[in-house]
Amino acid sequence: MDQNRIIPPSELIINEDGSAFHIHLRPDQLRDNIILVGDPGRVDMVASYFDEIDYDVSSREFHAIAGRYKGKELLCISHGIGPDNIEIVVTELDALANVDFATRKVRPQHRTLSMVRVGTSGSLQEDIHIGDFVMASKGTGFDGILNFYAGRDSVCDLEFERQFMAHTGWRPTWAAPYTVDADAELLSRIGRDDMIHGFTIAAVGFYAPQGRMVRLPLADPDLNEKIESFRYQGRPITNFEMESACLQGLARLLGHKAMTVCCIIAERRLTKANTDYKPSVRRLIETVLDRF
Repeated sequence: MDQNRIIPPSELIINEDGSAFHIHLRPDQLRDNIILVGDPGRVDMVASYFDEIDYDVSSREFHAIAGRYKGKELLCISHGIGPDNIEIVVTELDALANVDFATRKVRPQHRTLSMVRVGTSGSLQEDIHIGDFVMASKGTGFDGILNFYAGRDSVCDLEFERQFMAHTGWRPTWAAPYTVDADAELLSRIGRDDMIHGFTIAAVGFYAPQGRMVRLPLADPDLNEKIESFRYQGRPITNFEMESACLQGLARLLGHKAMTVCCIIAERRLTKANTDYKPSVRRLIETVLDRF
């Protein structure tokens, strides 16, 4: 990227108060360690553990609270549902870190952010149960967002993608899947024996893209069975969620650290689901806060 390029106002919109367009945070409000959650209300759950609160900002589905936990400065921000929202949040967080909002130029010194997404997920294997914690050591995106960025191949596991598409008979009308590893240092720090190192599918929707049928039939009714039976280096796909691949892919391209860890709230093969999952999510939040 040309550091002398002036980023046009139409490409990076800055609000009148000097904040990024969607998330409404200013550069001085950024923190290096960031917890991402889907639900805006879950930000309050995370922040309830903070010893001090610095600020609380809300805009649409983007809710941010910064503070301190056991001496660590943290920012928790919600991203809503789906990879398109993750693209917005990660891009604007990176801009706060690495773009001078006054000159609209990339800063000469890169600032690295560490981002951990804490979410919920459905398992795809019979030995992964409701209440288990699964880390997306690899995230495979069905959304195609990363395919619009230069350098996509440099951060993706191309052999995984090739084998996965061949095994599932991937349709040409679907966006090409991309697979990105989580940051190894974050995985080591957050993950212990109480977490599963998984291969996660980040679906582009909640219903048909995850094999759910309500009234409309599925283009490939056997896709979930193909996903469940796929093995890469002897390991299976573990779970479905919607954001891990885009988060991990953009972070790698932008020079940041990122990972996703989810609490399992549904067992797809056994058609079981748990709607009273807040205690398990709270336990996961406590674990991430202590290890971050």
